[in-house]
Amino acid sequence: MNTLMRNINLLLLILLFTTTNISTLHSATEGTFCAVPTYECIGLYFKSPDLGECRVQFRQKGTSTWRDGYPLVHDRRDNEYRGSIVGLKPQTTYGIRVTLDNRSYELLCKTRNDSFPIGKITYLEDGNRTKPLRITESGTRKGYHLITPAKDSKTTFDVRNAEEYTCVIDADYVILRGVEFKNAAIHGVLIKSKRHDNVIEDCHFTFWGRIGGPRTYGNQGGTDSAIYAERGSGNLTIQRNLIENPRGGSNDWDTGHPAGPQAITLINSSGGNVIRYNEIRSTEDHGFNDAIGGGSNYSFEGSPNRDSDIYGNIISNVWDDAIESEGANMNVRIWNNYIEKTFQHIATACTSKGPLYIFRNVFGESRRTHRDSLGGSMIKVGQRDKFGGGRKFVFHNTAIQPKGAFHVFSGHVNPNTVTRNNIFDCPGRLTSSRPVETDCDFDYDLFTGMDRGIAKERHGIRGKPSFIKSYSLEFYPSSTTTKIKWGKVPIKQGDKNVTLTDPVMTVPNPVVDSGVKLANFNDDYAGKAPDLGAFELGRPPIRFGRRATGNHWAPWELH
Repeated sequence: MNTLMRNINLLLLILLFTTTNISTLHSATEGTFCAVPTYECIGLYFKSPDLGECRVQFRQKGTSTWRDGYPLVHDRRDNEYRGSIVGLKPQTTYGIRVTLDNRSYELLCKTRNDSFPIGKITYLEDGNRTKPLRITESGTRKGYHLITPAKDSKTTFDVRNAEEYTCVIDADYVILRGVEFKNAAIHGVLIKSKRHDNVIEDCHFTFWGRIGGPRTYGNQGGTDSAIYAERGSGNLTIQRNLIENPRGGSNDWDTGHPAGPQAITLINSSGGNVIRYNEIRSTEDHGFNDAIGGGSNYSFEGSPNRDSDIYGNIISNVWDDAIESEGANMNVRIWNNYIEKTFQHIATACTSKGPLYIFRNVFGESRRTHRDSLGGSMIKVGQRDKFGGGRKFVFHNTAIQPKGAFHVFSGHVNPNTVTRNNIFDCPGRLTSSRPVETDCDFDYDLFTGMDRGIAKERHGIRGKPSFIKSYSLEFYPSSTTTKIKWGKVPIKQGDKNVTLTDPVMTVPNPVVDSGVKLANFNDDYAGKAPDLGAFELGRPPIRFGRRATGNHWAPWELH
């Protein structure tokens, strides 16, 4: 390829990825290598035919030591390697190198800045407002338009069900901070189509939407949401919000597929979204359909589509999917979420592009209906026609009992899935027995159920895990557990030797130091090897929710 053609290809790629905040691109001698950052992750794209393993290394700018990343995945449909680097620092430049067929290609990429530069500030008056907030004035990349209550005041938009929305954002580079929204007839905040780089943080949403319930009953409120983003919006940051108690409520599975309110809905987003540290909750009678979701499921778009992160959230009281991440799922990362009182914990049907990374989440109670306590699945899977060929990585997750998920993966076809170092404490199946055309690799997991389906788990562990639960939602594996040693066993008791039949013995917990190393996903393990599950003994606990990263308090809870 001559110099002119390389330059033309480089220009086309820059134009293609402008809307997803791509870093500076560098064209190597062969192939094209580019990167798309969020605050704590970077998605990598390398155009090439399949030439074997594509290794990744990265280092923070100014340091000399390269760290290994997880290898990229090849998608023959696009003639492209894709994958992610995780666990990075915001507003930090990293050198990245990929090596393929004994040739290396490098670029620099800077993660996004989550300390947003402020331009214009619009201060909201103290007290209750009965008309919607309409935001039409954009900021810029160098200076966001901040809308927030005045100092030492509280602003509530309570439209008393007389207006469809409590807020409409028809602008870009906007920060909506610390506002309370009540009684919207449909959506709390409506983000108009193709709007981008908007931040909704430290807000409170309650009592929005229509009645919800089965569509066959004539109900209309299918996806009435606290935050609803129309088609083509992207680069949205939704963080540290309390979203609770919608007006209506979803039905459960006794009356058909759930339909009703949602917390956050993205419709065929352009990608680049970060949804983190929110608390989403309700009562069972006013439960959500999905908490975080959107559409279109079987597509090459969807929610959140691509280059997006969902982490640190607490989610409960959901009758279908707590997190619905369906569609392209191209370099989408879901980690460090605590999910309970839901049917399916994370839905991934489909993952048409991938890779999708699901790691270090904690999955609690699952139930199908108010009357039927039998749980659903940790992860819903599936494919349809051309949609469903993307890779899914499932690492270091913990499913807990009692009343947890009944199955690990749903009974649908489950293609192109890799699992490692999970605690699958589920009594049902690990995965479907349906044959798949693309490779799956299930191994190094603890599975307590009866049916492994197509999963081999050659190095997997069977048994009953043991946990310590603390007030702050920490779930560490106990260092020891018990098991029955069958037969007659000589035991020393004090100065006497006795023989016991089928004694209960204290033994090291099999989940401790039983994992396999996964570059970039468990580099900081303690002990001889990584532990299974979300938590590593000897390392700080995972924090969830609005206080996870500091003592944040919003005006609506202070004044």
